[in-house]
Amino acid sequence: MRIALCQINPTVGDIAGNLTKHLEFIAAARKAGAELAVFPELSLLGYPPKDLLLKRSFVDDSLAALEELAGQTRGLDVIVGYADRNANPVGRPLHNAVALLRDGQVASRHFKTLLPTYDVFDESRYFEPGRRDERENLVEVTSAEGRHIIGMSICEDLWNDEQLIARRLYHENPIADLMSVGAELLVNASASPFVLGKHAFRLELFAAQARRFGKPIVYVNQVGGNDELVFDGNSVVIDGSGKLIATGKAFGEDLLIAEVGIPKLLKPTEPIGMPADYPPPLSAMPAASAYAGERTDMRADRMLSAPDSYEEADLEAVFKALVLGLRDYVHKTGFKSVVLGLSGGIDSALTAALAAEAFGPEKVVGVAMPSKFSSDHSIGDARDLAKNLGLNFHTIPIKDVHAAFESTLAGVFKGLAPDVTEENLQARSRGVILMAISNKLNHLLLTTGNKSELAVGYCTLYGDMCGGLAVISDVPKTLVWELSRYYNRSKGREMIPQSSIDKVPSAELRPNQTDQDSLPPYEVLDGILFRYVEEEKGPRQIIAEGFDEATVNRMIRLIDRSEYKRRQAAPGLKVTSRAFGFGRRMPIAQRYSP
Repeated sequence: MRIALCQINPTVGDIAGNLTKHLEFIAAARKAGAELAVFPELSLLGYPPKDLLLKRSFVDDSLAALEELAGQTRGLDVIVGYADRNANPVGRPLHNAVALLRDGQVASRHFKTLLPTYDVFDESRYFEPGRRDERENLVEVTSAEGRHIIGMSICEDLWNDEQLIARRLYHENPIADLMSVGAELLVNASASPFVLGKHAFRLELFAAQARRFGKPIVYVNQVGGNDELVFDGNSVVIDGSGKLIATGKAFGEDLLIAEVGIPKLLKPTEPIGMPADYPPPLSAMPAASAYAGERTDMRADRMLSAPDSYEEADLEAVFKALVLGLRDYVHKTGFKSVVLGLSGGIDSALTAALAAEAFGPEKVVGVAMPSKFSSDHSIGDARDLAKNLGLNFHTIPIKDVHAAFESTLAGVFKGLAPDVTEENLQARSRGVILMAISNKLNHLLLTTGNKSELAVGYCTLYGDMCGGLAVISDVPKTLVWELSRYYNRSKGREMIPQSSIDKVPSAELRPNQTDQDSLPPYEVLDGILFRYVEEEKGPRQIIAEGFDEATVNRMIRLIDRSEYKRRQAAPGLKVTSRAFGFGRRMPIAQRYSP
């Protein structure tokens, strides 16, 4: 069967624009001779639509778009993602659904069974799970070779295999159930966000299930950035032996045409059902230990490797994810250009490089704002970076602005020694200037803080935290350095000044200041951060791995008490398994001390 995997980049809520994109891909699939076209999860709405789903008009408009799309669909079958109303008077009002469109009509509707409510997912807030009878998620399609029975599933339905998931979150396995009732081919419509290392686990998971049941899997994933999430595409087709036979682009739209061999064809007169030679139901399957050869130590909830093990492919994937997420966030919110502060340090340098790749350097404005404590090399590095990247560059000293603040507050602060307050006034002076440029010239302001700083609160509210998007807020400092080196290698020359990479990190808010005055080396901090935030390990476990006890306890205290700052931070792009933001919901007013 010739199948078109329509890997699209929808915009959340742009129902008309998404409808047009569907029609364009369907036309291209038809031209390529496809017999079936498959779109991602909630493709007409964009994922995740969040509380737009609570608006009746939004659901009405999307259902009208589905009917319009069906009316214009002929010549091939189409599977499209949408939100359907729950006809049952009890339960949540909607279903996460896919529809089969055929000959100008909605031929059938199929509902997602497993609704994730962990990390960044909150689907039980909106959706009622599908019915338990998996026969309702079987569809019959016809190709040049005959009739086929397809098992329909949506994203999470494919992620509950008891052989590979260390702790299953659901009691049922929709894929095993679909196979037990006669599916010859599995189609999965997904909106699966990027996490470093996740795609390798996807391939392992999908291949294991294909081998287990001897049936091919067609997985179609959304691509693009929607708010904090970046979707990497990487749609795949895996044959019944577990072999990867086709793969879509990473981080780009794609129309992937694949010839999929179906292991068994139904005779024209044979009804849909469960022939005797199909795999038995899950309850009759051998115990998990019988599949020990297919097991892995990787857990589905831990995708990121330890901070000292980044490979070139990892760096390329994270860099592309950040560029895509940045580009889509800016464009989908209606901006056309960006501005950011350039300190001469590595964080602002990497953020500027990402912006130049996302929009072209002519759409990026860099502003150096030296204070009386700024070193000559910092100003020079900022200027060199702007020149290397081709950015628009301005220098606006803040010495007089800072002095005016100090003078204005002198009466209130009389008799008090200077401290971090005066240091923060410098950062807040820069924030005021950058926000003014953003307002006047309609540039989106990018913040440049990394995950390590945000974790321990080494950032200033209403200062360097001002902005519309925190581009690298989920990138640990050690990874910032690695990505910067990767970028220079990929360009074949020094784009980010080597001096910015090599210099000792400093906020330069007082004479001879360095980050290591009050923080451990970033390799140590990031190791603790990874274990405490992403692996959810307690201090005893972290100390047992060789970290200094006093350092561990102090960093954990800093991480916990900085929650109030993170709650006020700009949204950031998620690239690790546990980002700060709506996927990590910690209380601010709390007194738990591990």
